[in-house]
Formats: sequence, C-alpha cells, structure tokens
Amino acid sequence: MKTTLIICCVALLAVQPVSSQQTPKWVEKAKRAVVSVVTYDKDGRMLHTGNGFFIADDGTALSDYSLFKDAARAVVVTPEGREMNVDRVMGANSLYDVIKFRVDISGKKVPALTLSAAPSKDGDEVWMLPYSTQKSIACTAGTVKTVATVAGEYPYYTLSMSMKEKMVSCPVMNAAGEVIGLAQKSSRADSLNTCYAIGAKLAEAQQINALSMGDASLRSIGIRKGLPPTEDQALVYLFVASTQLDASDYKSLLDDFIAAYPSNSEGYLRRAAHYMGTADNDKAAADMAQAVKVASKKDEVCYNLSKLIYGYLLTKPEKPHADWTYEKALAHLRTAQEQNPLPLYTQLEGDIYFALQDYAKSLEAYRKVNESPLASPASYFSAAKAAELLKSDPKEIVTLMDSCVARITKPVQAQDAVYLLERAQAYMNNNQARQAVADYDAYFEAVKGQVNDVFYFYREQAALKSRQYQRALDDIAKAIELNPDELSYRTEAGVINLRVGRYEEAVRELDHVIGKTPEYAEAYRLRGLCHAQMKKMKEAAADFVRAKELGDPHAEEMMKKYVR
Repeated sequence: MKTTLIICCVALLAVQPVSSQQTPKWVEKAKRAVVSVVTYDKDGRMLHTGNGFFIADDGTALSDYSLFKDAARAVVVTPEGREMNVDRVMGANSLYDVIKFRVDISGKKVPALTLSAAPSKDGDEVWMLPYSTQKSIACTAGTVKTVATVAGEYPYYTLSMSMKEKMVSCPVMNAAGEVIGLAQKSSRADSLNTCYAIGAKLAEAQQINALSMGDASLRSIGIRKGLPPTEDQALVYLFVASTQLDASDYKSLLDDFIAAYPSNSEGYLRRAAHYMGTADNDKAAADMAQAVKVASKKDEVCYNLSKLIYGYLLTKPEKPHADWTYEKALAHLRTAQEQNPLPLYTQLEGDIYFALQDYAKSLEAYRKVNESPLASPASYFSAAKAAELLKSDPKEIVTLMDSCVARITKPVQAQDAVYLLERAQAYMNNNQARQAVADYDAYFEAVKGQVNDVFYFYREQAALKSRQYQRALDDIAKAIELNPDELSYRTEAGVINLRVGRYEEAVRELDHVIGKTPEYAEAYRLRGLCHAQMKKMKEAAADFVRAKELGDPHAEEMMKKYVR
C-alpha cells in the first residue's frame, strides 16, 4: 500500500509546474520567443486566440492551423506587449494541424527558438513553455511516454505531462532548450496527465509549392501566401496565381517574387503587364527597362516586350503611352530575331503587320512560319485571313484552310471547330457549296448540336446554293424557330419557296415581312414574282410598282418581263 502511494506521489510530482529553482536556465531567454496569436475574420471580428513561437529571427513562426482557418488577418503579441501583423502564410497542413507563417517585424530581429535536430526518446525529460507576460514563469515539466512516426519521418509524441486547454501550440522543449514539438489538442479520453505534441520539424517543413493555389487548406485562409522555396516553382506559382488572385494580391505576389529573385526578368515583365492593365504606364515602362537590364537571354525579353506592347495596343487605349507603338514593338522583335530567329518571333511579326494592315508583309511572315516546325492550325488560319484581305485567289485561301483543318486533332473538338466554319466560308467564296455543307455538318457534330440561328442561316445558304432545297427549307425553318423576329430569315424562306415553286408558302412568308416592314422594297419585288407565277398579274403589277417606288433597282425590269 505504501509502495503504491509513493509511486502515485512521484508521478504527480513529475507533471507539476517546475518551481523557480527547478526552472531550466534557458527558460528566461526562450520565453521571449513565445507569442500570443489573434486571428480575425474579413469583417474584423476576432476569430480565435492561441499561441505560437518564432523559429527564426526574420519573423518566421509556427502555430496550429485551426487558429488560422477562415482568418482574413492575424497579429502576434510578444511577451513585452509588442503587436505585429502576420504578413505571410508560408505553408500549412490541416491534417496535422500545423502552420508556418511570417510576421512583419519592420526590419528588426526577433528572439527565436532553435529546433532540435534529433527527436527525443522515450523517457526523456521535456518542458512545455507557455506564453507569459510575467517577468518569471513556471514552465510545465514532464517526460516522453512514447514516440510514433507520422508523415513518413516526423515524430509524434505522447507526453506524461499535464496541459491546459490554452497551451495548444506552445513549444515542447528538451533539456538543451531546443524545440521538439508543438503541443496539440486531443480528442482522446486520456487522463489529465497525458498530452500530445507533433514534431516541430514537420511544421517547419511546411511550404508553398507550385500547385498550392489548389490547396483547400490554404485557400481557406485569407492572409497573403508566401512563395515556393525554389525559383522554378515560384514561376509556376506566379502563372497559376495570375488567374486566381485579385489584382492587389497578385501585385503583392509579384513584388515578393522580384524581391526574392531580382535578377529574373520574368518578374519585371509580369509586373509590367500588371501595370499596363491598371494604366500605371510609367511604372510599366520602368519594369520593362529593368527586364532588359537583368535579362540573361535578351532575345526572350525583347520578344516579350514586343508582345506586351502589341497586346496593349490591341486594346485601343484612349491615352496610349508615347513610346508604345507597333513600330516600337517591331523594333524590339527585330532585336530578338537578330539574336535568335525563332519561328515564334516570326509569328508575332506577322501579327503586328496584320494589326498595321500591311497584309502583304503579314502573309509573308505567316508563310515562313508555315514552312517551319511551328506550323499549326492557327498559323495557316492567320495566313488565310491575310490572303483574304489581300483579295487573293479564292482557291489559294481554300488551300490554306485545307492545311489548317488537316492539322486539327481528330475527331474535331469544340475548341477547334471554328476552323471548319471558316473553311466553309472559304468554300462558299470559291463556289464549292457542297463542301461547305459538309463542313457545317462536321461543325454541328463537333459542338454536339449547340448552335444558334445564325448557324442554321449560313448552312441554309450553302444548301440552297448546292440545290439541296429540302435541307435549305429545314434549316431556315429552324433559324426562324430560334429567332422569329429576324425578318431576313422570313425573306429567305420566301426565296426558297419561290425557287421550288411553293408560291403560296412564299407569299405567306413575304406577307409577314411586309406586315412588319412595309418599306421593304425587295419583299414587294419577290412577292410580285410569286403573284406573276400564280398568274395574278394585277397583284404582281401592284407589287412591282410599289417596289419601284421604294427604290428597288430590279423592279422595272420585272414589270417589263412579267406584266404586259
């Protein structure tokens, strides 16, 4: 009985707060690195309070992820009462409830704890160091009960130690005053003398990576995120962030990248593009100049500068920057081509000449691209459009569009189906109506029938020209069904019915048009033709006279031919 009592007393003594005489020498200095953490939601309301501690004098700190979940802002308060904003989240793991972040220390260094290089072992003495604003503190002492392994290599400790609820994320230290873990919440129904800690090295290992934009844990935190640890990953992260962050957060990320990698021209180019989008053109010009200055590959930077200016001018700004012209874009591009004549640069040259409406030089550039490994559906399509604007032989344009479509992945996907529409129009211009109908049909299949009234109208035109009259009637009927207020469709329906001898149906459609637009001269002339074919010469004469009065150039000729 006495033996049992002695064991219980020893166990109880082992988990009591250490007295001032028993306090390790390192506690007085170490306590200055433990901070209180307060998080707030987007409306400025307090979310949570908890603990954290610095692990580097630049303000890098560790805490529990739960404290930051859904937070839009966070601050830390030092034992001396100094309040500092959490500036960046550097990594997080919701599964193990850890987060690494950086505090804005305004250029000053902060006291920091050292992480133990080796994990503690069963039976080792440990101390939990709470946040305190008092001059002297009593840390909690205990021992390591068991050590498990999580995430492949990191320790997870079960401790013989009492722990208050408010001590979550306080550092657990070894005898040398080094951090071995962070105190964690527990859902287990253990005794009051057992608690748990996750290895501090696991929390330290958390980082932003190239794909962190898709991390749900990080997305739930509204505080700015840091950059991945390597330059290559940071570049990928910038690319992903450009489509997911708002302008202000993206600008901050670009600033971070440039500060971290001042010799990488990509940061300056991206920030210049951002400034162009916000009409801060002087800052954009400065970044463009700096990009050239630090570039290791001048041709790539000059190409990108040319592309930036070209893209800027396409938006037709009301107040263009004086130094940003198509000619300036060409000058940058020529510098790039002199150093490295890539087909990609020639493609942009064609685009710039196209914008300048110099279609001959544009076509020449596109032809060079089409003779290179960079030839693509887009490059052949660009050449076809330039040739079309030069009023080239329709056969040449069809040949270019044939080469364009030949390079589309088969079966044709929706994103490439537009090339079929363009070739259909080229076929129509070259009097190849049946081939045009085939392309319209292929387009319909590629987009799974998701078309509008205009599509049916254009396919009807091709069907009519190729004498597929029933198809033409079906398509124009569908166009009218989708857009019954478009009177040109009714007129076209009248033309087809007239062509196939369905005069009464034609008159019915034309009556509808004239009822809606009584000044439509062509509708009167067409209805006059129908009446003439129906031997209703009085009605035909009246329609031709009215068409002539409204200025139809063919009405008098119809009168002479059909009405005597």
